[in-house]
Amino acid sequence: MLTERQENILRLIIQNYTNLGQPVGSKKLMEDGIEASSATIRNEMKTLEDYGLLAKTHSSSGRVPSMTGYRYYVDHLLTPSKVDSGEVALIRQSFGKEFHEINEIIQQSANILSTLTSYTALSLGPDVKDRRLTGFRIVPLNNRQIIAIIVTDKGNVESQIFSIPKNLSSEDLEKMVRIINDKLIGQPLMNVYHRLRTEIPMILHKYFQTTDGVLDLFDGMLNHIFEEKVFVGGRMNLLNFEHSQDVEQFKSMYSFMKNSENLNQLLAPRDGAIQIRIGTELGDNLLNNMSMIQASYDIEGHGKGTIALLGPTSMPYSKMFGLIDVFRQELALTLANYYRSLDSDN
Repeated sequence: MLTERQENILRLIIQNYTNLGQPVGSKKLMEDGIEASSATIRNEMKTLEDYGLLAKTHSSSGRVPSMTGYRYYVDHLLTPSKVDSGEVALIRQSFGKEFHEINEIIQQSANILSTLTSYTALSLGPDVKDRRLTGFRIVPLNNRQIIAIIVTDKGNVESQIFSIPKNLSSEDLEKMVRIINDKLIGQPLMNVYHRLRTEIPMILHKYFQTTDGVLDLFDGMLNHIFEEKVFVGGRMNLLNFEHSQDVEQFKSMYSFMKNSENLNQLLAPRDGAIQIRIGTELGDNLLNNMSMIQASYDIEGHGKGTIALLGPTSMPYSKMFGLIDVFRQELALTLANYYRSLDSDN
């Protein structure tokens, strides 16, 4: 258990280091209000170092926080900063444009947050499993490729390019789309998912001599809307997190951030609280020198979404905590207004 003075020293060292990026010495701590002699403060810093909360640099007599020190600070000493009114106005202005679908809002949220912070932002929209399928059509690109367009009742629009099996003509494909639309439009997505594997194959076999490859094609088309898609803003900001990062390490990091499965695993379960994970707590060696602040938001009747910031362990936690708390409220309000506009149009 730390004494009050030790906690104040740890708090000031972390606040100074995350703001200025320089090791903190006893003289600076005296200037910031620690009422003790320089020798006493150095002894306290040595004690905190022995506890594993601080580390001594080779270049000066100052100290820097350790991963354990950051964890103690986040758990026991963190006080969120008040967000500047100008930043709140900028967030609201950025969300003030006209949106045509949910994914536009989710992508915009990642872009805004990464711009505000110069970190990498991740945004995951409200759950899709309670949605209904309201539109499914295909647009031919050429003899062998199509774009599949899928729409749900809550504004989710997905499109993807697929290759047509060689044994299938475009006319047969259009007939199959009509059959699937007849059977599945208006159904909850979970029903769509189930019927696509049970009832639909039997129906298609009645009309077509062979369905080889076709069911896999439709499975790929419709399964796409069940993916929880994480939108990323500021991927290139990863370059700024660690100056010693070599090219291969950056390539590995960039590939990691392009993999949707990795991103979904990176985000913790949505429990409503703002969570901060540091270094090894993120579960991947590539992220050992990073921290992530993650916040969930709830849209009544539409599920939960998630917004997260990935940055260096030396991020200013108080400021980022306060910012992401305000940001999730503004994002939730934007989404709620969008859903209301959809309901009023119906």
